[in-house]
Amino acid sequence: MLKHFARSSLPHLTTAARRQSKRQLKHFQQTLKTPLIQRITVPASGVGQKYMWQQVASYSTDTETTNEPTDQEIITGKEEVHEFKTETKRLLNIVANSLYSEKEIFVRELISNAADALEKLRHTQSMENLDTDKPLEIRISLDQDKRQFVIQDYGIGMTLDELNENLGTIARSGSKSFLEKLEKDGGSRENIIGQFGVGFYSTFMVGDRIKVYTRSAKPGSKGYCWTTDGQGSYTVAEADNVSVGTKIVIELREDCKSYASQLEIDSIIKKYSNFVGFPIYLNGTEVNTVEPLWTKSKSEVTEEQHKNFYRFIANAWDDPQYTMHFKTDAPLSIASVLYIPERHMEMLGERQEPGVSLYSRKVLIQPKSKGLLPDYLRFIKGVVDSEDIPLNVSRELLQDNILSKLRMVMTSRVLKWLDGEAKKDPKKYNEFFMDFGQFIKEGACTDAMNKRDIAKLLRFESSTTNAGDMTSLEEYNNRKLDKQESIYYLLTPKRKYAEESPYTEMFKKKGVELLYLYDTVDEFVVNHLSEFQGIKLVAADSPEAASDPLLQQDRSSSSDDGFLSENDAKDLAKWMEITLGPDSVKKVDVSRRLDKFPAIVLEHESPAMRKMMQMMQGSAKMDEVPPSPARLEINPDHAVMRGLYQIRQSNPELAKMVAEQVYDNALCAAGVLDDPRSMISRLNSLLEISVNKSIEQEKKVASA
Repeated sequence: MLKHFARSSLPHLTTAARRQSKRQLKHFQQTLKTPLIQRITVPASGVGQKYMWQQVASYSTDTETTNEPTDQEIITGKEEVHEFKTETKRLLNIVANSLYSEKEIFVRELISNAADALEKLRHTQSMENLDTDKPLEIRISLDQDKRQFVIQDYGIGMTLDELNENLGTIARSGSKSFLEKLEKDGGSRENIIGQFGVGFYSTFMVGDRIKVYTRSAKPGSKGYCWTTDGQGSYTVAEADNVSVGTKIVIELREDCKSYASQLEIDSIIKKYSNFVGFPIYLNGTEVNTVEPLWTKSKSEVTEEQHKNFYRFIANAWDDPQYTMHFKTDAPLSIASVLYIPERHMEMLGERQEPGVSLYSRKVLIQPKSKGLLPDYLRFIKGVVDSEDIPLNVSRELLQDNILSKLRMVMTSRVLKWLDGEAKKDPKKYNEFFMDFGQFIKEGACTDAMNKRDIAKLLRFESSTTNAGDMTSLEEYNNRKLDKQESIYYLLTPKRKYAEESPYTEMFKKKGVELLYLYDTVDEFVVNHLSEFQGIKLVAADSPEAASDPLLQQDRSSSSDDGFLSENDAKDLAKWMEITLGPDSVKKVDVSRRLDKFPAIVLEHESPAMRKMMQMMQGSAKMDEVPPSPARLEINPDHAVMRGLYQIRQSNPELAKMVAEQVYDNALCAAGVLDDPRSMISRLNSLLEISVNKSIEQEKKVASA
């Protein structure tokens, strides 16, 4: 009797009302269990009777405990047997055995179908005066002893014609010719994309026998029972006590009995259908309690709600440092909520999986989707929901053109979002870049389409910032000198090395800003970018920088004050080129941009590439690859070079040692000398000569 009251309940109540009714029901049930003689002692006045029936009326609204799917339906009509068509049998076999990669998908499919039925009813009710006196909800009950899975919705339901059309004949879209083509192409399941909407038939993956009770929401409709074992035929019969909507009873196979476990189904619902727009009850308990924040407007969601949702969707305990709530209708219908965590796991050596899941109409399509955002944005967590996604039968394979368009839109939007956050709070963004910069740099190297937007997100230290402070390429570009035509950078392990490098000498003197790039990957980043907003990125140790008139200084062409003349300097350069040999140097030139250093090398191998080659040699046991010859620039005004010019004739042996040492010093300053230990013997010899000469001079002074 109580169940009868409940089944004619009012529309879905609030949680507080359900709990209140539940407590009242429990009290009334205890009253009914009280011996009759005790109940007679209660005054049977009109007021008492009125109170009693008010209590009974309130129980009828309890959808929490009494609206569970039951077996009260009764078949009253004659069962009519229908044969599946041949092509339908073949398609059923494909669906049951090969279409879906995971059997658990059947739960998602049935919930999605139920939600669609409820949405159709709600839409119909908005157009017509149609009242079913049923809550818009989905109920699932499980029975492990019977190996039974039951799902019921109070949606639009089906008439007899709709029942036969939707369940009895799934091949109405030209499936016979399609199946022939499918078999001809080798039976690949990918070829079924977009051909049918047969999510219901995923039940055949797990069930031996499927029973469907349904009654249309149209006034005066009868109830029916549709039954099949999927072996070639199905039966349809009239039935009584069938609620408006659809109830599906699955008798699970022995190897699928885990799907009668509440724990198992609860986890599947939370994985795929947690954000379906209708309440889902599992054995009387509502399971989809987390709100889909992306469906709300940005102003409706609080920071605390975002924190809780982020922790749920990312399975995390920290708080998001950045939040993007984004909606658009063009070029695709997209609703999304994205988060950037406070930290990432790759700093511990563990590569992260993508963190953004793809939904369609609040139903999970791809968890941690690899195609939704480029790999370098894998640190982002959140949800992207698009109603424009055309799904195939299994909802597991998307049409590439739609997914690529969605990826293009979302990638562009994320990069603009990060740029906006960087401009809004530069200090906070710089802290973010210190931890997550490796991902941005990875994108600069791999995403040619978006490299201009990615370049805006890069941050580096520079000669004009304090240690630890960073600047952007855009800020550098705005500060550069009037006659400066390039953005200059220097690859260096540490700031101290850069500030003491011979390559930065003239930059300091001329007031030209220089970016300091500390990471090995930075070289690949600038090489891939090559320019920023039309301004070339140029290395400070490149020939292009050496020839920049802005970085030159005027020198006297006379030999006053002991300086070499231009001709003498060229003679010295020629002598060094011959002495060092073609295996070491390509060419020796006279430099006019050095001041306190005797020489530098240009056109040398990249230090990063050199290290990679050494690693390959070590792992593959390759023969050692000798360094490529470099171009040497000498400073003829330096004391060492002037002295070398003098002794090259009088003491050629010592001059050769000095020339070799100058070259190795230049290689060392460039970071491309493989093993500095190779010059220790020569250094010791030069020290010995220097000490002996000093002793001789002291003796001469003493004897004088």
